[in-house]
Amino acid sequence: MPAPRLSPVDRLRGTGRTSDRVFTELSEAIRDLRLLPGEALSETDLAEQLQVSRTPVREAVARLVDAGLVQVVPQVGTRVARIAMSDAQEARFVRETLEVAVFEEACALPVRDVSVLREILGKQEAAHADGDLAEWFRLDEALHIEIFRIGGHPGAWQAVQRVKLQLDRVRRLSLPDPSTTRDLIDEHRLIVDALADGRTPDGCAAVRAHARRVLEQAPKLLAQHPDYFTE
Repeated sequence: MPAPRLSPVDRLRGTGRTSDRVFTELSEAIRDLRLLPGEALSETDLAEQLQVSRTPVREAVARLVDAGLVQVVPQVGTRVARIAMSDAQEARFVRETLEVAVFEEACALPVRDVSVLREILGKQEAAHADGDLAEWFRLDEALHIEIFRIGGHPGAWQAVQRVKLQLDRVRRLSLPDPSTTRDLIDEHRLIVDALADGRTPDGCAAVRAHARRVLEQAPKLLAQHPDYFTE
């Protein structure tokens, strides 16, 4: 399956270097599976799609290699790294540990305003009904970010974000199944309801189950997409 066209990098957008914006676009494309695991990459083709010179592409690719998202194989070429299940397991552990801790602190607050979370849930229902997976995934991130904000540790989500890209690729593979997104919304609702009521044990159990769900589907995903994974 050919990857959809990458978004051109606007040289006038932001104040960072062009190579930084190229890195962001490519890492997000890998995360979103617009660039598939194992897919061959050409600096020339990437530069044309991103509408930049090859120099920032080369710099960004070098950073992606350091991040473990791209591999350069001698006499073979440059490819998107396959998903390492060991890395996904580590990311799940980090995410679950931090999210449970944040949920406990949020539940301990005397006042817990979950209105934003309820609004996000409503929008997720609409995205599910429309089959809009990109919007659904964006809202999924927004909901968890809001829980970290309520718990008083919004910066901790950045630590989670840095380690979970491999896990996100597994999550993306699981999302085309409508029953998966339906179940995840139901789990979100359980978490939000427990937070609203201050039911710490119930909420922590729901957070743990939610964090572990995607890797429970790993055997099925490995069978469906064996070329996307490595041990």
